[in-house]
Amino acid sequence: MPKRFTIGIEEEFQLVDHQTGDLVSRFQTILEKGATHFGERIKQELLQSTVEIVTDICPNIFAARKELRDHRKVLTQLAKQEGLALISAGTHPTAKWQEQDITCNDRYIKMVRELRDVARSALIFGLHIHIGVEDKDKAINFINQLRTWLPHLLALSSNSPFSNGRFTGYKSFRSVIWRTLPRSGIPDAIESREEFEHYIQKLVTSYLIEDGKKIWWDIRPHPFFNTVEFRICDMPATIEDTLAIAALCQALVAKLNWLHERQQSTPVLPSKYIEENKWQAMIYGLNGTVFDFENGHQVDMRESIGMLLDFVDDVLDDLDSRYEINYLRKLLKDPRGTGADRQIYVSEQTGSVDAVTHFLMQQTVQGI
Repeated sequence: MPKRFTIGIEEEFQLVDHQTGDLVSRFQTILEKGATHFGERIKQELLQSTVEIVTDICPNIFAARKELRDHRKVLTQLAKQEGLALISAGTHPTAKWQEQDITCNDRYIKMVRELRDVARSALIFGLHIHIGVEDKDKAINFINQLRTWLPHLLALSSNSPFSNGRFTGYKSFRSVIWRTLPRSGIPDAIESREEFEHYIQKLVTSYLIEDGKKIWWDIRPHPFFNTVEFRICDMPATIEDTLAIAALCQALVAKLNWLHERQQSTPVLPSKYIEENKWQAMIYGLNGTVFDFENGHQVDMRESIGMLLDFVDDVLDDLDSRYEINYLRKLLKDPRGTGADRQIYVSEQTGSVDAVTHFLMQQTVQGI
């Protein structure tokens, strides 16, 4: 089973000054030093304070663990040589978007020209997880069902409560900022692969987008790879958080495939219902609630995630990911909760947002 549901992970790290924790536009320096090791796996993003690292196609979570740990270790060393450090979080606690340098290439210059301050102000950092699904029709079918659990994945990854030097009141403020971009958020259910491809082609021939990569939904069929791409997550606090969330994404796809082979499926909810649960996850994280629209009652987010973990339990041994899913079970019981909860706790204990920034620097290298 693991070979059928490969894993690819894209991580967007923040580059900060090692001493002050201030966000710095120094990607080019890291690119020049890291090109030999990373090759095409190190990527530019819109802002030069971001460095994106992508994995190869990993056959299982064990391979993903090895690669993520190696990437983070090397990238940390390269940054340290330049007096820099990495932060893994959805937002920087104090940075201002007006002070960030834009990456000067045609793609990003055009993006800023089209979207203006909406693009410039997107000072956010996300985790994207690809799970291999060879059959494109099946991928569409799975995505329609997977949409239901996007709020759960957001709650687990929530790690952006601070922005512009203040507590926003949200566990995932990154999600609030991301909503301002076009073609983002929870997608409607897709009728078929043909309907999705027709939609992309219509936008391309209308000169509204260049290709399907401009579809920035929280989950999408990747336009070029045979993968289901989960795009809703904040950059989690630690490598263990990231691996556990990736394992859950893989397990969800594997379980839906198991049902599909038996002519079974889960309910497909309207996007407007899922958006209600997403707002709960954005504001409250694990402390929120989920409305079960099928059965007509509210459920605590932690309880709902627990039921979700039970739902995928019977595929975990085939995927060899029980360790990672058990990590999530422990996280649900941990009063420190997610990265967002840990950030808020540090702020309350120290009275300092700068202390949160330095805490994030420590969290990012934990376990490597």
